[in-house]
Amino acid sequence: MRVIAGRARGVRLKVPERATRPSTDRLREALFSMLQGRLEGARVLDLFSGSGALGIEALSRGAKQAVFVEVRRAAVAVVEENLEKVNMAEQGVVLQRDVSAFLSGSGEEFDLIFADPPYASNAGHDMAGALLDEAALGPRLAQGGLLVLEVEAERDVPEASRWRLLERRKYGGSAILFYAHGDSR
Repeated sequence: MRVIAGRARGVRLKVPERATRPSTDRLREALFSMLQGRLEGARVLDLFSGSGALGIEALSRGAKQAVFVEVRRAAVAVVEENLEKVNMAEQGVVLQRDVSAFLSGSGEEFDLIFADPPYASNAGHDMAGALLDEAALGPRLAQGGLLVLEVEAERDVPEASRWRLLERRKYGGSAILFYAHGDSR
């Protein structure tokens, strides 16, 4: 896995050894091409961060800061190592926390929220749907912000009463869902 574009272009990123399904280069390239106009100076939240590839790609392309939330210690160490490798440690905050605990305890707002939870078929339950039901998620998204959720390609779009689905794109075995918050903030 490598950084696709920006100031860290071409740097190879380390991936945690177990229980990780990194977003493919093809998916990240397409995703960030669509998001390019939103990245300059953005505050980014990378939930279920794994290797940190999504947040690091955003930083490489002009985001101001990225917060990485990951519950597994081994993955946290990989994100920290990857941030050092791309010389962006000062722009990244890496937290070993459960996503729900972070969302409930944080008062921060972010322009972009990336979420790549374990797929329902791997986790035994629908973590993407549970995340969209999380009441504390909406207040973390700044007005005009965007939630980008990666799910398995064959699944139905998760029910999301608080969120408006803007677009769905399929890339191989994954799909990217773009959401705006459903209220009028």
